[in-house]
Amino acid sequence: MTIRFQNFDSLRVFSIVARHESFSSAALELNLTKGAVSYQIRELELALGFSLFDRLSMGVSLTRKGRELWMSSRIAFDAIETRIDELREVPKTAITIATTTYFASRWLSPRLMMFMKTHPQVRLRLQPMIDLMDLQNEGVDLAIRWGRGEWTDMPIRRLFDCPAFATGAPEALALIKTEGLASAMDKLTLLSDRSGSAAWEDWHKVAGLSFKAREAVLTIPDPNVRVQAVIDGQGIALNDDLIGPEMDAGRIVRLSEHQVDEYGYFLVHEPDALIKPDVAAFAEWILSITEGFPQEAGLG
Repeated sequence: MTIRFQNFDSLRVFSIVARHESFSSAALELNLTKGAVSYQIRELELALGFSLFDRLSMGVSLTRKGRELWMSSRIAFDAIETRIDELREVPKTAITIATTTYFASRWLSPRLMMFMKTHPQVRLRLQPMIDLMDLQNEGVDLAIRWGRGEWTDMPIRRLFDCPAFATGAPEALALIKTEGLASAMDKLTLLSDRSGSAAWEDWHKVAGLSFKAREAVLTIPDPNVRVQAVIDGQGIALNDDLIGPEMDAGRIVRLSEHQVDEYGYFLVHEPDALIKPDVAAFAEWILSITEGFPQEAGLG
């Protein structure tokens, strides 16, 4: 005879502790004492017959089985909450799409009406994003991220390739033509999106140039601000074909034919995000309109 699991209250407590990886933080959220939370976790581990956490000097860490249970319980609890909202006929809340203002204004916004016409029941909210955040705790359902797609922190899906190439003001190109690429690059200030970024190192490898740490680096996280900095002659930056209008106007120029082909835009989300029908609908839509795009078609 199978013994039915009955510790659902403790399972909910476990889910919150697992999210924080802290008994103290979970206790604050639940308005319980740390001892009460610890007791419920011990009772749950006894009922399950296996450990959920490794107790460390600086907190707790999920065991392998604990992480598997957490993933399953998150999906189950989210499905229950979604269904309860549906049964209550709670007014739909907007789904939140996080991306940079650069990508939103240059690629996404002009296409959103296509989605709205085919999914009039879905409300959207665009949230500016510079760096990837804790999506769930920030209330973000989906994020669109630029890079090489080598992240392992959450599921990702490639939208389209968008190679990175070096750009600058016309004066920077004039310096390159006068002194040569290698010499000029040593004199130009590199604009970067964040400290520790490997993007410029990737480009130097493709260009056949040595790359070494240097002081002449200016970090500008916001890509639209970085584009303006290039126009203003503050330095050179890695950009992609989304800066077509500035290049057509001659305010920004490409500095060489070298580019990092692996770069592109990716859809990022928490493992259980697509259980929400509206979130799944947007994900399916954006993946469908970018599927099979040649580079030019994805950027127009």
